[in-house]
Amino acid sequence: QATKDAGSIAGLEVLRIVNEPTAAAIAYGRDRSSEGAMKTVLIFDLGGGTFDVTLLNIDGGLFEVRATAGDTHLGGEDFDSRLVDYFATEFRTRTGKDLRGNARAMRRLRTACERVKRTLSSSASTNIAIDALYEGFDFFSKITRARFEEMCRDQFERCLEPVRKVLKDAEVDASAVDDVVLVGGSTRIPRVQQLVQNFFNGKELNRS
Repeated sequence: QATKDAGSIAGLEVLRIVNEPTAAAIAYGRDRSSEGAMKTVLIFDLGGGTFDVTLLNIDGGLFEVRATAGDTHLGGEDFDSRLVDYFATEFRTRTGKDLRGNARAMRRLRTACERVKRTLSSSASTNIAIDALYEGFDFFSKITRARFEEMCRDQFERCLEPVRKVLKDAEVDASAVDDVVLVGGSTRIPRVQQLVQNFFNGKELNRS
């Protein structure tokens, strides 16, 4: 309802709303409407809190959804939580203080971890620095992209499970997928891109 209200406030006549994978498919199809041949397209939508995969056929202006799957408990926030736990443990090891019971300190740490995650999408390493994080203790640390990838390895690999499911449900081989479209901020994570690209035998990914 909030999305509809926002459209109305902006002066739009809201007829209906579609989910993000469908919107991405429509945008993809519009950009390639002149290409003619039918395409089998996989939309890989990994956002902050949820994950959706949609397999569909696009033929001109016609969109046929073949299969959908997802994981409502997988997204950028889960990757943030791994970082939060990692740094909270490091803070306790250094100071002897456990900040997990302090809501303000945890909010500040989570905000910093979100920045760390984004930075590691374009840098091999980054620093985290928070003044007076808890009980007067400053916190400074460094983390590499490789360490982040290792701590989230099981979560990243889970991203392929809905991909396998939609292909199985639609009885389509990975080699028959013409294009893979990435949607959502968490698809900027290099390891996620690498896993998807490897699954589709090195196919160039379409980054929305």
